Amino acid sequence: MTGTGQLISVHPDELNFQFELEKQSYCDFKVANNTEHCVAFKVKTTSPKKYFVRPNTGVIQPWDLCFIRVTLQAQREYPPDMQSKDKFLLQSTIVASHTEVDELPQDTFTKDSGKVVEECKLRVVYLSPQAALGNSDNEASKDSKRNLDSNSALQRLKDERDTVVQQTRQLQQELEMLRRRRDRKSDAGFSFKFSVLVGLIGIMVGFLLKFSLSSPSTE
Repeated sequence: MTGTGQLISVHPDELNFQFELEKQSYCDFKVANNTEHCVAFKVKTTSPKKYFVRPNTGVIQPWDLCFIRVTLQAQREYPPDMQSKDKFLLQSTIVASHTEVDELPQDTFTKDSGKVVEECKLRVVYLSPQAALGNSDNEASKDSKRNLDSNSALQRLKDERDTVVQQTRQLQQELEMLRRRRDRKSDAGFSFKFSVLVGLIGIMVGFLLKFSLSSPSTE
């Protein structure tokens, strides 16, 4: 899910922590500036001793974004029914251009008259190691299915390519056979014409020789 206001967008709008005793856990979320102005933000929580937020205050440039990491400190006991009552509040407001986070006035996020301060609430969700593992298995299964689909599509493309290559080779072979037949026919036609021409020349030469031998001498 995504929390969207006029100034910023937050994704996701709930913080999921894998809860294990005596171990820290963290969750990242993204804050995007939806405006052409500089926007300052501040993160508050109902349980400041349990969580470590960095950065908890900042300035996001126009159309830019910022990643925030929330760390759940190591806990010594499980919460009842693994349910958390902790809440986070993200405040945002427009500030002057080129404002640095160290230059923000103390009343930046105070709702004075005429000042717009947006608020986005984020709830906390604790996940047991088994639930987190189940989610990981589901994601792995989805990734495996996507990989199988990609491999199948790639194999189909390879098969189609091989078929096209084979058909192209067959066409080339048929064209080569046709060319050879044409060349043989051309050679046979030339040989026949050449033989006829040689025969006609022979007949004419013989006729001339016979004519010259049969002609009476003029002496």
